[in-house]
Amino acid sequence: MVTGAAGGIGGAVVDRLVAEDWRIVAVDVRGGELAKQAARWPDQVLAEVADVRDQRALTRAVAHAEREFGGVDAAVGCAAVMAGGKPLWETEDTDWDALFEHGVRGIFHLARAAVPALLRRPEPRSGRFVAIASAAAHHGLWHLAGYNAAKHAVVGLIRGLASDLRGTGVTATAVSPGSTRTAMLDATAELYQLGDVEEFAQHQLIERLLDPEEVAAAVCWLCSAQSSAITGTVVHADGGFTA
Repeated sequence: MVTGAAGGIGGAVVDRLVAEDWRIVAVDVRGGELAKQAARWPDQVLAEVADVRDQRALTRAVAHAEREFGGVDAAVGCAAVMAGGKPLWETEDTDWDALFEHGVRGIFHLARAAVPALLRRPEPRSGRFVAIASAAAHHGLWHLAGYNAAKHAVVGLIRGLASDLRGTGVTATAVSPGSTRTAMLDATAELYQLGDVEEFAQHQLIERLLDPEEVAAAVCWLCSAQSSAITGTVVHADGGFTA
């Protein structure tokens, strides 16, 4: 199950998981874009239009996955929004609430819906819960303190969840991307009034922006059996942003 699946990193995760023969319930609030994504893979991807802020909607999506595919083996939380552009003391409640409702509560709702399904799988289990954090969870960003706080919360949530899952065979991890070619990065450029989104590349040691597929590669590895030694921590797929 993948939230935020209609595009960006979430869409790239769906594409890569399909290529690795996964079957996916793809969740997003953007119904039109999600339908196009699912139509590319009609035998492997089921579209579920849902808002991650709605616990009952995510619970229904998990039930759909269990009915159609017999269970849930991985849950990936990619849904988030960008808001900010002001110093913390001028940040409006609407921006703060949007960041936490989508980016933190959305991950909490996914965990509350999906982890019981992961635990319903027969032992020995190898379930995976993966959340998209950000380089902003490890590095302060100018005029984006609310976004910093929300992404720090995602990392803390994952560490606590991994501890709760101790001994179950199910792992919980986060991936922290750097500046990646997505609509969210375009929105960040607008907040900063940048003329060219490529200006973000200067913050990364690889001296270029990341493609969503590069971040998806890290996410999908964490969904695989090969990541069995990794839990309660963060994979930094950030091009050296936080080096």
